[in-house]
Amino acid sequence: MNYTYDPEQVARIITYYNPSAYAMITGGINHSDIYGETNFYNIQNGVLVVTMLENLPRNPQGFYGFHLHNGDSCTGNAQDNFANSGTHYNPEGNPHPIHAGDFPPIISRNGSAFLAFVTDSFTIPEIIGKTVIIHSMPDDFSTDPAGNSGEKIACGVIRV
Repeated sequence: MNYTYDPEQVARIITYYNPSAYAMITGGINHSDIYGETNFYNIQNGVLVVTMLENLPRNPQGFYGFHLHNGDSCTGNAQDNFANSGTHYNPEGNPHPIHAGDFPPIISRNGSAFLAFVTDSFTIPEIIGKTVIIHSMPDDFSTDPAGNSGEKIACGVIRV
């Protein structure tokens, strides 16, 4: 379940508190200029997830899939730069789009993006060592298992 926090509450949390975990996001071979970070904050009703990204490539919709994956590495192969990031984090075996790893879409304007949301789908200790993935296209919120969200274009491993 997601909770609503007003922008002032979110601003106070990200200004005055250190995140409990973070992932430094970097782009793959075809998108090496993408960079950013995702921070995870323990809060009263769950986890506040805050993502900031730069240099996203243009796509017609301006939306990008954003997911938590169960792999432990942002390495891969010629077909998939981030093959070792694994599949969507889904410890409960839920159908898409209610995996614990299903995040709201990233919305980019001129290649920059900021997203903050609250979730109780996981705790921070459960996700340490997992990966966050940015996909080239928006999630369709129906296709299992990954929402038909296109190529994995950026990745970060979650650290304490």
